[in-house]
Amino acid sequence: MTLAAVATVTLAACGGGNKSDSDEGVAKLDLDVDAKKATITLQKDVKWSDGEPLTADDVMYPYEVIGNKEYTGIRYDDQFMNIVGMEEYHDGKADSISGIKKIDDLTTEISYKEVNPDMLQLDGGVYTRPAPKHIFKDIPIKDQEQSDAVRKNPVSFGPYYVSKVVTGESVEYLPNEHYYKGKPKLDKMVFTNVPTSSIVEAINAKKYDMVYSMPTDNYPTYKDTDGYQMLGREELAYTYIGFNLGTFDKEKGEVVTNLDSKMGDVKLRQAMGYALDNNAVGEKFYNGLRTNATTLIPPIFKTLHDSEIKGYTYDIDKAKKLLDDAGYKDTDDDGFRETPKGEKLTINFASMAGGETAQPLADYYIQQWKEIGLDVKLATGRLIDFQAFYDKLKNDDPEIDVFQGAWGVSTAPAPVGLYGRNAAFNYSRFSSEENDKLLDAIVSKESFDADKRKEAYDAWQKYMFEQAPVIPTLYRNEIMPVSNRVKSFTWNYEDTRDFYSIELTAENR
Repeated sequence: MTLAAVATVTLAACGGGNKSDSDEGVAKLDLDVDAKKATITLQKDVKWSDGEPLTADDVMYPYEVIGNKEYTGIRYDDQFMNIVGMEEYHDGKADSISGIKKIDDLTTEISYKEVNPDMLQLDGGVYTRPAPKHIFKDIPIKDQEQSDAVRKNPVSFGPYYVSKVVTGESVEYLPNEHYYKGKPKLDKMVFTNVPTSSIVEAINAKKYDMVYSMPTDNYPTYKDTDGYQMLGREELAYTYIGFNLGTFDKEKGEVVTNLDSKMGDVKLRQAMGYALDNNAVGEKFYNGLRTNATTLIPPIFKTLHDSEIKGYTYDIDKAKKLLDDAGYKDTDDDGFRETPKGEKLTINFASMAGGETAQPLADYYIQQWKEIGLDVKLATGRLIDFQAFYDKLKNDDPEIDVFQGAWGVSTAPAPVGLYGRNAAFNYSRFSSEENDKLLDAIVSKESFDADKRKEAYDAWQKYMFEQAPVIPTLYRNEIMPVSNRVKSFTWNYEDTRDFYSIELTAENR
């Protein structure tokens, strides 16, 4: 984002944004554990930026959209299926969702099949994004995603609203005169999408007041930039290697796993994990701002991360032995191992383009896998741009056997939405009865007990380490340059404020 005149803030980004765990906003959440009900109560006199009131109808409407068969997005998952009556509504057996009730204009009650402690946190299972029903009710659900109400002029109940969109380039925000806390301090904000290759030059020229998702691979080139403070924090994210183990049945809305597939042998997957020196990658490629990842629950979740699991630490000899024991041997002396059946094995690896390290990092992985005798080639013969990469994963592209991805995780770490049987985001397409059981334990009522919750998280982390359908590679730290003229902005998970309070102390950067 950039702040561009005395009361205009300018921001730049390659992605990202701020999050908050607090429910001290426009609504209050009460969770009745015994009754398995959540009550969402809106404050009085909260309005959308077009002046219309925010009501319980707006809280309920997204459930009606996401649960509808005509919905074109990917949010319909286990969390929504957990709502009483949602599956009947989704299947067309009911015209409404029996478990969602409007108590009055400000109060909504939602009944769940099961409740879990993550539901007390942002993104933990109680959906937190109202939609203006007065605008969308007249737009067919199948057309909403591409509508002007989404793409060009969305309304907001936050401190600013979108006033102008230049697709792929920038978004302009103006103050929301109806904001419930009062008018914010800036006259305008402009959020600009800047290529990674030119962002360092841009802050040296002081074009932006703040930069989201600053690249870390070239940190030394900007860490001492005059006129900026460099804020840092652990990122709610990790990088991982994923293996193609099946498909996603869109009709049934569930993962179909095929362990007879090319990457179905767990020892093959484990060997590929042990071939990588992720601490060296973090040091050399990311200036020490990334470190070897050990489990799928990052250590930022201090009470839930299992520190006893050491992960796939670099061990070439162990990797080779795993392949030997599994029957992957070089039977024709060409330097590459064949399958246990003696067939040629070529593994197609997909990795995203972007940044200075993308190509050398992909080359490093391929080199390391070659060292243990695996013939790995880039899927499509080159790095793949972000949109095409995830389109291929969503559509189970058979060209991809292994891929390097990254997840930004929510402040509620329950992994059902990424690794559950019904999760469209489960790109490795791994499922099992044991995985179902372990995930169910994480989101069970028993997990309200802190010891039981820790026990459930540890058991799942251990299981996923052993099965290796995905292998976490790097935990990440993130950097945000902030101009010295920016005041009243914080960037930590305990006290990340919205842009209502932000102001500028000087006319120029």
